[in-house]
Amino acid sequence: MSAVDPEPRRWSLAGRAVALLVRPRRTWRVIAAESSAVAELYRRYVAPLAAIPPVCGVAGGLLFGSGIAGIEIRPPVQGLLAEAALNYVFTLIFVYLLALIVALVSPRFGGTGGRAQALKLAAYSGTAAWVAGVFGLLPSLGFAMMILGGLYSLYLLREGLPVLMRVPEARALTCFATIVILALALGIGLGAASTAVRSLVGGPLRVVGGA
Repeated sequence: MSAVDPEPRRWSLAGRAVALLVRPRRTWRVIAAESSAVAELYRRYVAPLAAIPPVCGVAGGLLFGSGIAGIEIRPPVQGLLAEAALNYVFTLIFVYLLALIVALVSPRFGGTGGRAQALKLAAYSGTAAWVAGVFGLLPSLGFAMMILGGLYSLYLLREGLPVLMRVPEARALTCFATIVILALALGIGLGAASTAVRSLVGGPLRVVGGA
């Protein structure tokens, strides 16, 4: 069995991630037939992959910092670690809340998938964004690559919606757009909460040099 042909009952983290990125339609059909508990899905897939962006972001920030107009800015270690931890926790929360949104919205567009399928859709569709987080090791490149990863994750969500939630293809695009709008609102809310908490523990930036 190759890395892009995951087995329904046994798969590796890397194999499943590669399969979704390379052959999303085929892999969504495999995922739809699987039975996954919430704890197992988080433990085996969401938790390790969602850790990539914050871990690589901390490493990149410590090694290279960031800069603009010749001024190099290095956030304090405390601030970087606090931000990484918060981003990680809020990502785990976001996945679960996105699954609730999917489960509530899909039936209104003819979908018949339940909460278990909605959670799988929310969890696995984040694959591209999380994998792209490895580019956080290079701050100058990381932001652009993570945007591309986020866009591909939206594509994965769109591809998986008719398969897992069984939304009729004729209404899938409208359903997808509704979910994305609500997900953006959710992300803004969680981002504001994260910023409020981070401001309490982040500390000031340190300017290292200038032009």
